[in-house]
Amino acid sequence: MKKQEQKSRLLKKEKIHQEPQSAGTNSWFSRFRWVFVTLFWLGLWQLAYWIIDQDILLASPVQVTSRFLSLISQLVFWQITLYSLSRIMAGFLLGLLAGSVLAVGTVFFRPVYALFYPVISAIRATPVSSFIILALVWMTSNRVVIFIVFLMVMPIVWANLSEGIKKTDPELLEMAHIFRLSRGQIIRSVYLPSISPFFMSAAITSLGLGWKAGIAAEVLSTPQFSLGRRLYESKIYLETIDLMTFTAVVILLSLLLEQVLIKTLRRAEGSFRHKPGKSR
Repeated sequence: MKKQEQKSRLLKKEKIHQEPQSAGTNSWFSRFRWVFVTLFWLGLWQLAYWIIDQDILLASPVQVTSRFLSLISQLVFWQITLYSLSRIMAGFLLGLLAGSVLAVGTVFFRPVYALFYPVISAIRATPVSSFIILALVWMTSNRVVIFIVFLMVMPIVWANLSEGIKKTDPELLEMAHIFRLSRGQIIRSVYLPSISPFFMSAAITSLGLGWKAGIAAEVLSTPQFSLGRRLYESKIYLETIDLMTFTAVVILLSLLLEQVLIKTLRRAEGSFRHKPGKSR
């Protein structure tokens, strides 16, 4: 019996010493995992560059990095980036606003749904390139980008928010009416917590699609200061290094905007949720 007790104590001590180490190892690996993943794909890219061995077809990571560092020191690069960001974000915000208003209207008023549903279905089914070509006939190149991003964002926001409003718990709404809460209190306490996950999902998804559609619209409409124009010119003049560098810039900006949007929406979501001890 004494030997068994001693063995069990030794096993417990070993577990105590092993668990923190394994936890520390796992946390260290999870913290720096993205570094290994990035190095893996950069190595694969470099290997493909060596195999192809033609700069006109594929630039190396070193060439792209060097070109990127030279670009960020130029004022015109920041002008191009800010102009593209302003156009795309303007269309994105307009799409969020219109999609939200339309979702409320179509859920609570059936005639509005019957009126707008065919239009939204047509927008979702029509290729982006068709809208870009038509928009080039109707408006200037700067407005084309805003218009295309708006068309990509609005249906996604409308569909998600409509679903979120419909799935609001009817028992909570009934209880709110019993306690005679005002319309503003019902919106803040019942509707907003219900639709916030749907809104976050819609905003994040539509931002990615809107960003890609906006860059595509810039490639076809070629506004004077735009990332899309630089992509188009790089392709025309076979400047592969510039083409891949500006493509990397577009990807990095998309990832950065997504993270900023997620943090902003989470803070906004926390502002209207009731905190413990403040429900009265």
